[in-house]
Amino acid sequence: MPRRYAVAGTGSRARAYVRAIFEEHPEDAELVALLDPNPGRLAVHDRWVKELGGPELPQYGADDLEQMIKEQSVDRVIVTSPDYTHAEVVSRVLRAGADVIVEKPLTIDANGTRQIVDAMNQSGKSVVVTFNYRYSPRNSALRQLIADGEIGTVTSVEFQWVLDTRHGADYFRRWHREKRFSGGLLVHKASHHFDLVNWWIASTPVRVFASGGLSFYGADNAAARGLGQRPARGTIDRSADDPWLLDLRTDDTNRQLYLESEQYDGYIRDQDVFGPGITIEDNLAVIAEYANGARLSYSLNAHSPWEGYRVSVNGTEGRAELEVVERAAVIDDQIDPSYPAERVVPGDVRSDGERLVLQKHWAPAVEVEIPRGVGGHGGGDRLIYADLFQGPGNDPLSRAADVHDGVRAVAVGIAANESLMSGRPVVIADLNLGGWS
Repeated sequence: MPRRYAVAGTGSRARAYVRAIFEEHPEDAELVALLDPNPGRLAVHDRWVKELGGPELPQYGADDLEQMIKEQSVDRVIVTSPDYTHAEVVSRVLRAGADVIVEKPLTIDANGTRQIVDAMNQSGKSVVVTFNYRYSPRNSALRQLIADGEIGTVTSVEFQWVLDTRHGADYFRRWHREKRFSGGLLVHKASHHFDLVNWWIASTPVRVFASGGLSFYGADNAAARGLGQRPARGTIDRSADDPWLLDLRTDDTNRQLYLESEQYDGYIRDQDVFGPGITIEDNLAVIAEYANGARLSYSLNAHSPWEGYRVSVNGTEGRAELEVVERAAVIDDQIDPSYPAERVVPGDVRSDGERLVLQKHWAPAVEVEIPRGVGGHGGGDRLIYADLFQGPGNDPLSRAADVHDGVRAVAVGIAANESLMSGRPVVIADLNLGGWS
C-alpha cells in the first residue's frame, strides 16, 4: 500500500512534490491532505491537484496540524513552509506521530535544531532533509572521485558560488530578506553548499569564521549609487525599463499564489530589492575548519551577471576542479526566476555547462566524464524523489540525508552568523546544537 502523505506549506516549492507524487510515484505515495494558513494558496493547489487527475483534498489551517494527521491517518508530512516555521512544524508533526520530509534548511538557529532533535528522539519518528544537490550527477561524480582516493587525503576546499541578478535578487524582495525569517543566505541558501562539502569530504565542521555585509541591495546602497526615488513594489507603478522590479501579473503562478492571495495574510512577494528593511547580507566569505584537518574557503555573491559555482578540492595526491555554469547571462528585462533561462548569444565567452577536471601530481589534467542529468537541480530532483517515495536502497554514495546531516549543514551558517556579529571565530560545539556529532 502507498504511504499516506500531506503537504504543510503550499507555496511554489510544494508544487514539485505534488507533481512528483501524481505523475511519477502514484504507486508509492498517496497525497491525502493540504495544510496552509492562507486559503488562497490552498485553493490554487487544489486546482493543480485536480489538473493532475487527483481528488478534491481535505484542507487544513496551521492550527489544525495534529487534527489533520489523525483524521487522515497521515504517515508522512512534507514540510515546505517558510524556514522560520520549520522547527515548530516539524516538531509538531513528529509528536503527532508522523514522519517528516523537510525542505532545506532544517531550521534557522540553534534553538530550532534542539527542538527538532528532541521531538524526534522522544517520538521515535524520522526526519529526512531534501538536499537535492547531492543527487546532481556532477556533484555525485565529484563525491565518487574523492571517495575513490583519486586525490588522496583531502587537505582543503575552495568553493565559490555566484547568484545572478535574476535568482539572487529574488531573495531580497520576499520574506528571505529578513534574517529573522531565513537565517540569511548563509543558512537559507548556503546550507545546500555546506552540506555538499560535508558530504564530499565525509567530515564534520568544527570551527567557523565569517565576514560579510549588504554591499549591493538595500536602500542605503541605492542612495549611495544615486538610484533616486523607487516604488515600494514591482507590480504597482512598475517602470518598463527597470529590470529590478518584479511584476507578479506577468506569471500565472506568481499571480495566483501571491498577488491574489495576499489579501488573506498581507504577504508581499514583489518588494523592491533596493527598499528599506533588508537585514541579510549579499556578499559573504567563510572559513571553516573540519574534524579531519581540512579547511574550507567559501564565498557567496548575490548580484553576479552569471550564475553557477566553482569548487576545487585539494588533496595529498592532486586536485579536483568542478565548474558549473547554470546560467551564462541575464539578458531579458524580466528577471522572475520561474522563467526559463535566458538566451545565450552564439559565440559568447561564457556558456551554460559543467566540467570536472582531475589533475594528479606530476601528471597532466584529465577531464572526468559526468553522467547526463535530466530535470531540475542538474538532474537531482528526479533522483531524490525516487529516494523519498521508494526508499534509497543500497546507495554507495550515501546521498539520502537525515536530521544529523541537516544539523551539520546549518551548523556552518549558524556559526557564521554568530561570527558576523562577534567578529571572532566560533567553535560549533559551543553552540549546543541538537544532535551535534
